Amino acid sequence: MIQRVQTIFLFLIVIGMGTCLFSTSWLETGQSGEQATLTAFQLEARRAGTVISSLPVYYIAILAVLAAGVAAYSAFQYRNRLLQIKLGTLNSLLMAALLGCIMYFSTQVGEGLVNPALQGRYATGLYAVILALICNMLANRFIRRDEQLVRSADRMR
Repeated sequence: MIQRVQTIFLFLIVIGMGTCLFSTSWLETGQSGEQATLTAFQLEARRAGTVISSLPVYYIAILAVLAAGVAAYSAFQYRNRLLQIKLGTLNSLLMAALLGCIMYFSTQVGEGLVNPALQGRYATGLYAVILALICNMLANRFIRRDEQLVRSADRMR
C-alpha cells in the first residue's frame, strides 16, 4: 500500500489540506495600517490591531476537512481501484469548490474591506490547495495506470 506512488500523493493531499486549514489564504494591507486576512475559518479586517469586521467562512474549513478525509479514505481503499478513481473525482470536485470559495471571498468580499483600489495577495493556504489539486490529478493518473495493468494481466491468463 504505502509503496505505491499514488498513496504518497494522497497523503500529500492530506498535508496540503491541513496547511490550508491552519494558514492564511489571502491578505491585503492598506496604506494606513489596515489589514484584511482570509483564513479557513474567517475573513477579518483590522486597523491598528483592532478588529474592524469579521466574517465567518466555515465553508472553506468544511471543504478542506472533507477533501482531506476523502483522500485519507481513498489511500486505504487500495484493493478497490474503481472506488479510488471515483473518490479521486469527488476529491477533485471538493478541491475545486474549495478553490472557488477562496477566490470568491478574496476577490468579491475581501477586496472591499480595506481599500478597494488595492489588490491583495494570495498566501500559503491557496497555494497548498493548488498543490493538493495537482497531487490529486497525479494520484488519479497512477491509479488508472494500475487498473490498466491489472486488466492487461487478466487478459493474458
